[in-house]
Amino acid sequence: MKYCLITHSLACGGAERCVAALANHWAAAGHEVVVVTQAPRTLDFYALHPGVGRVALALDRPSTGAWQAVAHNLARVRALRQVLRQERPDVAVGVMTASNCLLALARSLGGGTYLAVGSEEYPPYMRPLGQPWETLRRLLYPRLDAVVSHAAPSAQWLQRHAGVRCAPVLPNPIPWPLPRQAPLLATAPAFPEQKTLLAVGRLAPEKGFDRLLRAFAGLAPRHPQWRLVILGEGPGRAGLEAQRQALALQDRVFLPGLAGNVGDWYTAADLFALTSHHEGFGNALAEALMHGLPAVSVDCEAGPREILRHGVDGLLVPQDEPTALASALDRMMADEALRSACARRAVEARERFAPAQVAARWDALFDDLRQARPVRAGVS
Repeated sequence: MKYCLITHSLACGGAERCVAALANHWAAAGHEVVVVTQAPRTLDFYALHPGVGRVALALDRPSTGAWQAVAHNLARVRALRQVLRQERPDVAVGVMTASNCLLALARSLGGGTYLAVGSEEYPPYMRPLGQPWETLRRLLYPRLDAVVSHAAPSAQWLQRHAGVRCAPVLPNPIPWPLPRQAPLLATAPAFPEQKTLLAVGRLAPEKGFDRLLRAFAGLAPRHPQWRLVILGEGPGRAGLEAQRQALALQDRVFLPGLAGNVGDWYTAADLFALTSHHEGFGNALAEALMHGLPAVSVDCEAGPREILRHGVDGLLVPQDEPTALASALDRMMADEALRSACARRAVEARERFAPAQVAARWDALFDDLRQARPVRAGVS
């Protein structure tokens, strides 16, 4: 088999980590793999297996108007079509809406007999992209052989509103142990007995770190031995720093930035928190569990409920109920025996989300698609 994975970039992010995990697994298993990005290689954060081919189109320049956006995307389609004709994959997989649409257009223009499969990281209705992309999704997704998502609500939406014929639900692959790379951030607390409540993600409003700060502010006096660490970077940093100062938590809440050794942080922490308003899958939550870190997570419509088993490896709380979130954090922070019991079961996630297990499900999907109907031939 030869696989072609198409995504915007390999910069730091959940979808990008999953692209790298799948590509690395397939390459290690002896398959041919090529990863294609619109962004240049200078933005790459995740390391690839030496056997993975890498094509960076460097066509991610911004558009100043509608006509320029059309011109830029036509150039991207032409470039992607050329790559696919040269590489001749058995399967091409797009990652997220823009890549899916570009792949559908490239395949529609002909030039190959490959399966064309899209994937959505977030439920489309939760992150509107604007009318042009919404229209393109409705027009182009029916031309793909399948579109993969992470939860049943997303799959149902894709079938009802985007004309997707085949909408399988597959989890993200999570490698364990996680690779270590720069920047390496020290995990040591301020004093030996200090415990760490950890959150990981892009510093952006959808991650809900502001409500995590509010919950921790109410709990901090009851749990003086605990600190809160939020790993990540993003446009919300200034707002979170201002909120931390307003809550007088400068010595209890830390935002050290992007960590290339996030696995070390999961291992060193005592409790994980996910407080997102919505998630595609929730890679950080799965990573935490795989490191034996018990968790408290908000129950997003998609993602956490497919990962966290309530009362088994952590606690799941309703969305938009700050009292329930604070109570769950309080309970876990106060009860070391509960945290230990959850940690013992949490590591079962290593098997559930292992790249080998997830890749096998992707391969089974490809087999099913090939058997269901002949792959449409392109015009060379």
